Amino acid sequence: MAAQALDPLSKLVTVFGGSGFLGRHVVRALAKRGYRIRVAVRRPDLAGHLQPLGRVGQIHAVQANLRFKNSVEAAVAGSDAVVNLVGIMQQTGRQRFDAVQAFGARVVAQAAAGIGAPLVHVSALGADATSASLYARTKAAGEEAVLAAVPDAVVFRPSVLFGPEDAFFNRFAVLARMLPVIPLAGADTRFQPVFVGDVAEAIARAVDGTVAGGRIYELGGPHVRTLREIIDYILKITGRRRLVLPLPFGIARLQASVLETLDKLTLGLMPDELVLTRDQVTLLASDNVVSEAAIAEGRTLQGLGIQPEAIEAIVPGYLWRFRERGQFQQPHLA
Repeated sequence: MAAQALDPLSKLVTVFGGSGFLGRHVVRALAKRGYRIRVAVRRPDLAGHLQPLGRVGQIHAVQANLRFKNSVEAAVAGSDAVVNLVGIMQQTGRQRFDAVQAFGARVVAQAAAGIGAPLVHVSALGADATSASLYARTKAAGEEAVLAAVPDAVVFRPSVLFGPEDAFFNRFAVLARMLPVIPLAGADTRFQPVFVGDVAEAIARAVDGTVAGGRIYELGGPHVRTLREIIDYILKITGRRRLVLPLPFGIARLQASVLETLDKLTLGLMPDELVLTRDQVTLLASDNVVSEAAIAEGRTLQGLGIQPEAIEAIVPGYLWRFRERGQFQQPHLA
């Protein structure tokens, strides 16, 4: 049963993590519908780029940290719906997987339950309580905590996101520009990249109240590709010839251990594109695709009436900047 529909013109939606990559698209989708949006972030002073996405006064940033319950409760006060987008790909300082993705998810869910507000929670397609990856286990723990506190919550598990400024296609394009050889862990691992705008639309529909709650939705794009196939596509789009060297997982873990150490020794000053963690290598051992059960039960983008965009329709529009001659160089797509 779908949640009660909201009237956008008179309703306030609090979005945790609204200044991030996915967050910007979610805020834009909600603003277009007319919602008033409270963006809860650790650094409101760094969220000014969201203001042009809506009308004057429509989008307002407030300070909140998922590690502090009082700040979360203050952020959701008076909200008609709550969206939690917060997640991290690697642990730095006090930003730990369990603190952000398990404890933090529970705190947001309990705060939403305390005021009776509908909740939309974004997890990840790799969430798995039995995984060897701490990232995947804490994502699963977050989902469990959310549904325990708000049984009618809508939970989304997107695959890797693509779109301008993404951390996936852009990362490998940077590596192709920097390195003559691309060492690749998980070359045969399958992915189902999904356009960030499609995920944002699904989240906005959940806020509208047109998505059935109490269910976990798996969001993937229209095509499944191995990581090696994705890298080959990036090389074609950017017009670069590079040797792709698949690595056994044992060697990849050793490489990740060295890179983690170097990142600590440089106090986190290594370029993000060069940082690889052992937990990320562990994640690469498992496919990241929508399950057959989700497809059969309609818990997908298509099941929500959204036709997902293919990477071919979006990615060339922002990876052209990695070509040696930019937009004036035509890619070799044969």
